[in-house]
Amino acid sequence: MHNSQKLSRALRALVSPILKQFIGGGAPSAALPSHPIVGAPVNGEKPPRKGLRLSLALQGGGSFGAFTWGVLDRLLEEKDVSFDAVSGASAGAINAIILCSGLARGGKEGGRKALHQFWEQASRAAPTHGGVQHPSGLALDVSTRLMSPYQFNPLDFNPLRALLGEVDFEALRKDPPLRLLIGATRVSDGGLRVFREHEITQDVVLASACLPLLQHAVTIDGEAYWDGGYAANPPLLPLVAASRACDILVVQIIPTHGEELPRTSPGIIRRLNQMTFNNSLLHDLENLSSMMDLAKEQDGKGRMSRKLRRLALHRLSAEEKLPDLGEMSAFNLDWDFLTRLRDAGRTAASEWIEREPSREAEVTRLPEPADALSSA
Repeated sequence: MHNSQKLSRALRALVSPILKQFIGGGAPSAALPSHPIVGAPVNGEKPPRKGLRLSLALQGGGSFGAFTWGVLDRLLEEKDVSFDAVSGASAGAINAIILCSGLARGGKEGGRKALHQFWEQASRAAPTHGGVQHPSGLALDVSTRLMSPYQFNPLDFNPLRALLGEVDFEALRKDPPLRLLIGATRVSDGGLRVFREHEITQDVVLASACLPLLQHAVTIDGEAYWDGGYAANPPLLPLVAASRACDILVVQIIPTHGEELPRTSPGIIRRLNQMTFNNSLLHDLENLSSMMDLAKEQDGKGRMSRKLRRLALHRLSAEEKLPDLGEMSAFNLDWDFLTRLRDAGRTAASEWIEREPSREAEVTRLPEPADALSSA
């Protein structure tokens, strides 16, 4: 057996369980290019642009989610850009829900207004510590090492409940403007559960954003859940399966690079969190890369094969606009900090919009999965 045949069989063995889990079918008849490609033309041709329909994969990362706010705010200004589906975990799930709620109430302007209002209220609601609206890393580290949230917060107070108070979840379930995929992590086995638009409740969002050292686990239908970022940050493969759009935009807000060797307890914890909440996305990109390779190799005629061959995967990274992001706190809700992130997100989206209409043959590639994993 030739080495290429052995490699093909190995890739099929890797990819088949993934597709069965998320699509419910048999082995794939197709897969994605070796390294997910941004704006890849189909069959080498540039398709005419009659408007861009996007599906969005929104990563979670605390207050860094304000970068995603900026990306969405800028995209919503574009008449020719529309959305098909949105997946998210943690802060990505919150942005997804607020976006959908605003769209349902007032279209694109309603979406922009809802996002601005949410982040402004979040900043106002943040506790002040010595004039700074975020707890110090040392104080947070010490408190969570000494006590669990079941001890220091026995009544399970969660300010996010009030911030989500204006979202009409019943209306979203009945008539969602977008397909939604909200990820949460089962405490029992560490597995991912993806909640779809007809299942969305306030508790689903709280579960997706539940940091276990700060909040009580959220129980839904007898199952306890923690932050969705532990299992999939964001749920990318389920989004690919559910999306009807050829273009998927990943908004990555967790830094991949940090201090060369952190030596303080807060610095070590910050770096561990960056690695933990990025690795699921990097692994999903690697699996998606193998699937794209298989799709091209097999030249299958099935629906999933065609979808994977036509898929154009794009990425906007907060770290590329804010190189010092790795040293910043994701608990910082100071308004100046949030608006700095928002403005960086708007700039990143504007630059991407300027490049995207031409579908330039000069293809931009996502980071090599192996390189990204080693850097994380």
